[in-house]
Amino acid sequence: MAYLHILRLPSVFRLLTGSWVGRLPSAMAALAVPLALRDAGASYGFIGVTAGTFAISAAIGAPLVGRAVDRRGQTLILLVTAVLAAAGFITIAIAPERHALVLVGAALAGAATPPLEPCLRALWPDLVPSRELESAYALDSSAQELVFVAGPLVVAGTVAVVSPTAVLWAQAALGIVGVLVVASAGPSRRWRTEARSTDWLGPLRERGLVLLLVCLAGVGFAIGTLNILVVHYAERKGFPGGAPGLLALHAGGSLVGVLLYGARKWAAPLPRRALSLALGLLTGYTLLILLPPPALMGPLMVLTGLFLAPLLATTFMLVGELAPEGTVTEAFAWLITLFATGTSLGSAITGGVLQHSSEHWGAACGALGVSVTVLLLFSGRRKLVSAKVQGPGALAADAV
Repeated sequence: MAYLHILRLPSVFRLLTGSWVGRLPSAMAALAVPLALRDAGASYGFIGVTAGTFAISAAIGAPLVGRAVDRRGQTLILLVTAVLAAAGFITIAIAPERHALVLVGAALAGAATPPLEPCLRALWPDLVPSRELESAYALDSSAQELVFVAGPLVVAGTVAVVSPTAVLWAQAALGIVGVLVVASAGPSRRWRTEARSTDWLGPLRERGLVLLLVCLAGVGFAIGTLNILVVHYAERKGFPGGAPGLLALHAGGSLVGVLLYGARKWAAPLPRRALSLALGLLTGYTLLILLPPPALMGPLMVLTGLFLAPLLATTFMLVGELAPEGTVTEAFAWLITLFATGTSLGSAITGGVLQHSSEHWGAACGALGVSVTVLLLFSGRRKLVSAKVQGPGALAADAV
């Protein structure tokens, strides 16, 4: 299998595993920080402010840290951010009752999130042959799905055995261990960009990349909608395992989809492939508006996930092609920021819709987000063909 071959290549398993471990703290934060604060007697209002501080800081910090990697290399920036992020989580752990320190810790942990995702995606072209690059991105995307499955499980296990505060210490340790594994690997230590961008816009000067990032914000909006919708659905109609069970089915469908997608070679150009996958995603979210009974909701959740990770894997390829020289890490960091921003907006808007209207309108928010993505991909597909990879017939091949 292509995946086994990729994992056997030098440094691949080490980098993928280290990156996976180092990403766990981000997946754990959404659950770990509220649990620790609640255990210390904090109000839900303050917990919401803390969660918002962490999310906003991460969204602002990611592109800045990504730009620093493009200019300074991976090793130093990874190590510095790992220490700072760990310090942020530890600050919350040692003083969960002191609101000012908690907010400082949340801001520090968010803004200094180690850029393991963009760093690994910047390394893939050096780690695998070009013909296997798409399978590598699919493998990366599947690992990301497992991060968000394993993160809450680690939180639950640590809380059951020790305490909510201990989870924050575990996050600090996992982040440092994961970064040390990646930063000490040869490919990461040797990685340097061929050219350093002096344009303050960085990768955002490429219009096709900006279009793609906005498309990803639409997908993130749909995911944010789903996160809130399943909680409401599970409370009203019931489902074995509740909202976590529904999200697990969604993640399982996404994992299966990307493994199947990356296991074969595709002849269609990347922009056309992204559009097709977005249409598949739109189909799932449109059917979700029906809000079927639990017996049908399970398979539908699998369907909504089936096209998600393949679409993200295709997007990773496009980002790598569209990013101007010397800006690839920052470009991947912007992807994370725009996706997270879309997710936050989707959750906030859907929460308001569900409070004042029906579940069906709440579900329609997700379909609206994916519809925007489809329209943008269709209308701007010519802009998504990078000048770096255009051949004599590249635009003509994607004109249909």
